[in-house]
Amino acid sequence: MNRGQLSNYFTSIAVKRLSNVEANLETSNQHEFNGVAQLKKIFGQERVKVSSKFLYLTDENSLIESGFLTWYDARENHPTRSEYRLYFPTNDVTKVAQSSDLLILLKLKDDTFVTIICASESTIESQLIWLFGLSGELDNFDTKVFEDQTDEELSFASKLIIEELGIETVSGNENYLDLILEKFGEEFPSTYEFSSFARSTLPDVSSLDDPDKALVTWIEREELLFKTLEEFKVNKKLEAGFDDVDNFIKYSLSVHNRRKSRIGYALEYHLAKIFDDYELNYAHGKITENRSKPDFIFPSIEDYKKESYPIECLTMLGVKSTCKDRWRQVLSEAARLSMKNLFTLEPSITVNQTDEMRANNLQLILPEDLHSTYDDLQLDYLMKLS
Repeated sequence: MNRGQLSNYFTSIAVKRLSNVEANLETSNQHEFNGVAQLKKIFGQERVKVSSKFLYLTDENSLIESGFLTWYDARENHPTRSEYRLYFPTNDVTKVAQSSDLLILLKLKDDTFVTIICASESTIESQLIWLFGLSGELDNFDTKVFEDQTDEELSFASKLIIEELGIETVSGNENYLDLILEKFGEEFPSTYEFSSFARSTLPDVSSLDDPDKALVTWIEREELLFKTLEEFKVNKKLEAGFDDVDNFIKYSLSVHNRRKSRIGYALEYHLAKIFDDYELNYAHGKITENRSKPDFIFPSIEDYKKESYPIECLTMLGVKSTCKDRWRQVLSEAARLSMKNLFTLEPSITVNQTDEMRANNLQLILPEDLHSTYDDLQLDYLMKLS
């Protein structure tokens, strides 16, 4: 399957900001979204009830529910007038929705829907606005139909954002399976070993040519190789079966947690490789004050601990594959240094968040490919590796 375009995942999208009437279930007009005339492009003119997942997304957590959307003409028996409505159910997602939150209706390739409500002014809202090219006040529904002919190839940033919705953009490649099994057998190696292995399959990629591009290429290759081994192991486990539902749930959680923990460590190891390539001196994961452990200290932990060593010659770097509000954790690390640095793969962080980072003497660093997801007002603040 070609996973390189939005049209490989979605057939259409409809977006609007929730009004107070829609968000307040006590006053909501029979649980219906307003300004729905544009939705005929998606739902047609006949009454239809479709299954939908409901997501409420903030920068701290998310809620997920399953349910239905009902599209109908309230005046279907009137000979000349139509009045289309989109009914939504009461659930944990619609209960927490607030006025001005962003509502996104996504129609998937299998004709099911995902109803997403994003907290207003959140980073995830900013990311989805960038991903789908949204603009304007959005008081009424704005719709877009995705077509293969006009669909741009997905960037690294686009894939990261789609993954945030729980949709996988990377699948395994069986062409690499024999190589992986020959190297590691059927067990997952350490993240350090697997990151090194991923780089070894790209002998023509050097950070000395372009560190930003090399980092993204290594990460994408490691993701592909990891999914290849993961799919092999999961399929074997599914064929063997589970004793009960609890065991199945435990196994599913273990798969999810392995993915999540691996990404952050892999990013650190790829960065360390770049620092080695440039012959930089650094300490990785060493303890400073109050048992805090910055990801990187330059040039060494010994120099950091020498009170006589000039502060202006010291640098710290925190690393978080995603940051959301977690960037504040970096502020308490390496207390000797007032200026902190954070490397992340988080696209399209809000202007409010980056303003707050700047006010707290935190420098944000991202691969160059991700800079285009940010507002023009933020670009002079961002740094890249090179």
